[in-house]
Amino acid sequence: MNDTPGATWITYVGDGKVELPATIDSIRAALPAQRRDEFDSVVGSTPGDRLHQVLAHWALETHPQAVAEVEEEFARLEIGDLSGCVPLDDRENGTGAA
Repeated sequence: MNDTPGATWITYVGDGKVELPATIDSIRAALPAQRRDEFDSVVGSTPGDRLHQVLAHWALETHPQAVAEVEEEFARLEIGDLSGCVPLDDRENGTGAA
């Protein structure tokens, strides 16, 4: 019995708020047919303590523009462009954790 048929996760793509599916069944249904067997295999072999991470990844896969934005962000970071990044601490001015 599924008591969360309308469960969604929220993310932002561009300047807009986007709802992503947040159950195994709804993620699977939102994927292109050719990706569903791969999804089933990955989810079926994922340890329980990592399942939420794997489902979040696949939920993003249901929204191609979200995937494109993530890939663009990683590409930018890989070339050393850290604009827009906020450090977790500020060790240079002595206010962060040592």
